[in-house]
Amino acid sequence: MTRQTWGSSGRPYTVVYDGFCKVCKRFVEVLMKWDRSGELEILPSQTPDLAERFPWIPEEAYLDSVQLIDHRTKKTWQGAAAVEHIIDALPKGRVITWIFSIPFARPLAERFYRWFARNRYHLGCGDHCRLRDGKD
Repeated sequence: MTRQTWGSSGRPYTVVYDGFCKVCKRFVEVLMKWDRSGELEILPSQTPDLAERFPWIPEEAYLDSVQLIDHRTKKTWQGAAAVEHIIDALPKGRVITWIFSIPFARPLAERFYRWFARNRYHLGCGDHCRLRDGKD
C-alpha cells in the first residue's frame, strides 16, 4: 500500500474539517451531495498521516477552522475564505459566491465564521462536544 502524498487523491481539492463537530459533519454531508463531479476529497482532521500529507498546516489549525487545499495551485485557505473557495469549486457555486464581491462581505464573513468556530460545540452538538470544549 502506498502512502498518500500531496495531491495523490486524484481530486483537485482536499477539505479538512473537525470530525468531532456535528455541525461540521452536517456541512460535509451537504458538500458531498453538491459535489456531483467529485472535485472534493473530504477528510476529518483526525485522519491518520494528515500531518505528513500537509506538513505546512499546524495541527491546531484544523480545530480552529476548516481547511481547503487546492492541489492545482498549491494554495491553502482556512475559515470563511475556505468556505468561499469550496462553494466556488462546486457546480453553480459562483451563483452563491458572488456575494463575497460586495464591499465588506469577506471581512464580515470571516468575523461570523470565527464566532461560529468558537461556538460550534454549542450549536447542534451533544454531550461529547461539551467534553471536547473542556466542560463537564
